[in-house]
Amino acid sequence: MDTPNAKHCSGCGRDLSPEAFAKDKNRRDGLQPRCRECVAEYGAAYYRRRRSAMGKKVWEKVDVPAGHKFCRTCGEVKPHSDFHRHRKASDGLAGRCKPCRAVDGRQGHLKRSYNLTEAQRDEMIAEQKGLCVICLKAPAVHVDHYHETGRVRGVLCFNCNSAIGKLGDDPGAVRRAASYLEGISWKPTLVAPGVYQLPS
Repeated sequence: MDTPNAKHCSGCGRDLSPEAFAKDKNRRDGLQPRCRECVAEYGAAYYRRRRSAMGKKVWEKVDVPAGHKFCRTCGEVKPHSDFHRHRKASDGLAGRCKPCRAVDGRQGHLKRSYNLTEAQRDEMIAEQKGLCVICLKAPAVHVDHYHETGRVRGVLCFNCNSAIGKLGDDPGAVRRAASYLEGISWKPTLVAPGVYQLPS
């Protein structure tokens, strides 16, 4: 069916209603020669060419259903509930989904705290056969380091990492704890009023 007052689009070749064209006061009819869809497509193609010429990543447009968002990190379309709130974003949601942000958070924590990559940590765990180097039972999950120098010692389970931390990272205290468990109490000797001497 013919559209009344239809205008021919020089881009797609369709005859469309005047509302499909943006205004252009320099044209005789006051409308652009290409429809809004063609102008948008041309602009997107120009943007992609320009980004590519600059050596930058080109984001392709992705059709997303209502209530969903495309995560550019994992490349998946996910529901809004999988994204954190971000009040400064145009849609009020973060650009990356929660799992991708969590991965980046772990990677950032390893780098900041221990100067390790995930690959280096995984290599350490593999060298330990996947087990905590103290109890040799539980999975190795927590990176342990010297608090004074920052040097990484190994990867421990939660309980062992917590235990040596509560003993103040003191080798002497750990040895006394081991002797105590073996039935040898390191009892202090009173040498003067209020003065005690620990066994050597």
